[in-house]
Amino acid sequence: MKMKTAPMPLSSSKSLFLIAFLSAAVGLVGCQQEGTAEEAGKKMDQTAEKAGDRMDAAKESLSEKAESTGNYMDDAGITAKIKADILRDSSLKVFQIHVTTTKGVVTLSGTLDSQLMIDRAVDLARGTQNVTSVENNLILKLAD
Repeated sequence: MKMKTAPMPLSSSKSLFLIAFLSAAVGLVGCQQEGTAEEAGKKMDQTAEKAGDRMDAAKESLSEKAESTGNYMDDAGITAKIKADILRDSSLKVFQIHVTTTKGVVTLSGTLDSQLMIDRAVDLARGTQNVTSVENNLILKLAD
């Protein structure tokens, strides 16, 4: 009995090879037209140069996307770490403290009962790895 398998997605290196191969094939088709060997050589050079440019552009695009994804994952990790630290802190876990992170900049918001608690939350955020700065939007709750 044969088992069916799902087709594998193309990796980025296979995609780049495919682009280069197709570009070269298009160039060869153009060379089949009547002309001298010199013209054919020029067309091959142009095709190879275009394929190289396309590969460079594809590599740059993949690199930018990977960097962007890495930044997002770092920010999500920072946010998760700070939220976990707040929940572990007995004086802070009872409060609703909102945490967001963008490019390493952490923003804290919410209402706390004392300045000491606000300072504690800010210190937790500042002490977290990969945090570049902390925007403190925490508000001191007024007594009833």
